[in-house]
Amino acid sequence: MSRDARQILARLRDGRALESADYAWFANHLADGLVSDAQAGAFAMAICQNGIGATGRVALTHAMARSGITLKWDLPGPILDKHSTGGVGDTVSLPLAPALAACGAFVPMLSGRGLGHSGGTLDKLEAIPGLGGELETDDLMRVVREVGCVISGATRDIAPADKRLYAVRDVTSTVESIDLITASILSKKLAEGLDGLVLDVKTGSGAFMADATAARNLAQSLVTTANEAGCKTTAMVTDMNQPLSGSAGNALEVIEAMEVLTSSGGSTRLWQLTVSLGGNLLEMGGLAETTDMGEAMIRNALDSGRAAEIFGKMVAAMGGPRDFVARWRDRLPAAPVMVEIYPDAPGIVHSIDTRALGEIVVHLGGGRLLHSDKIHPGVGLSEIASIGDLVDGNRPLARIHARSDDEAKGAAKALHAAVTLGDGPIETPRLIHERIS
Repeated sequence: MSRDARQILARLRDGRALESADYAWFANHLADGLVSDAQAGAFAMAICQNGIGATGRVALTHAMARSGITLKWDLPGPILDKHSTGGVGDTVSLPLAPALAACGAFVPMLSGRGLGHSGGTLDKLEAIPGLGGELETDDLMRVVREVGCVISGATRDIAPADKRLYAVRDVTSTVESIDLITASILSKKLAEGLDGLVLDVKTGSGAFMADATAARNLAQSLVTTANEAGCKTTAMVTDMNQPLSGSAGNALEVIEAMEVLTSSGGSTRLWQLTVSLGGNLLEMGGLAETTDMGEAMIRNALDSGRAAEIFGKMVAAMGGPRDFVARWRDRLPAAPVMVEIYPDAPGIVHSIDTRALGEIVVHLGGGRLLHSDKIHPGVGLSEIASIGDLVDGNRPLARIHARSDDEAKGAAKALHAAVTLGDGPIETPRLIHERIS
């Protein structure tokens, strides 16, 4: 049967099921360019509007994974990875990958750039001067063999169909589709040749799936699809009703990660989630008998400095400064304007519109309104107040890092609108809602 994009798009538009061969055809021609950007956008929108069901998700995931190569490994330890559905201030990948490597795992972490209000791991990593976040496949595999971990964009020959579709989703308002998220995440992970995968699915005001039920459905979709494809996978549903760390913005989040890696500060929530995700992965990979033992191993890797040492080797192997771990405070870019924003009256932080904080960072220049936009790595928010904090004339809502006074003023107005204060104490949201296996 001959196929063309128009026929496939018409079936999706009308809500009719596609065959596996249809998904394979479309994925292959996303990869080779026969499918245009307009057709890719229509494909994403039709799936977002109509859905493709569990069978369609498996078929699309396999098709996108098979649009390129699958990595083959011969290493003395399990191949493990983690993926987050994205949020604000979520920089877990930076301390987690080297911590896992310090415990005997090998981590080929393929990451993406910012989508919507959510920061991208590659954008954060590339805030480090000289570091190139998109390695060729041979270089990616070499760094994993030599260092134990790498954080890189998907290379041109790893799930190339996803690379096309991923970029289109950001500018066509189709980021939130469970079907597209599932296929995008897992196509890259299947192509990595993993032995174990843990998924961090966010819920709350800063998550793509703000509703807890929707987040759980996404987690179940990811776990079911991945395990059916032969990759041992669990998921955690975690809180995004406030930023995961005290900073949002590329270089600022690298600072948070370095504080965790060097035991010099950093967000408690960031540290806790790094330990929890890492402990689950070490147990899944057979490096720890239990999750509790795995968590203890991750804590030791962080506290001993072994994870920081491996992170420094990875940075150097990717073109960054060789002295980054020793001199990271001097090596990261900073914004020219920094101003602390205080509340109009003292109060307890009762709620945060976390998505709005992410949008503040985007409009400051820390994210993309258009796919072609250039990232400004030094801008963003730091010292962000948490739910339950008292903010007053001594404790600000946050510190704004901006390129100009005018941009800082606009961000300050949006910041005041995003934070709701009250008089009395409030229960802080729990970090981990549930684990799905």
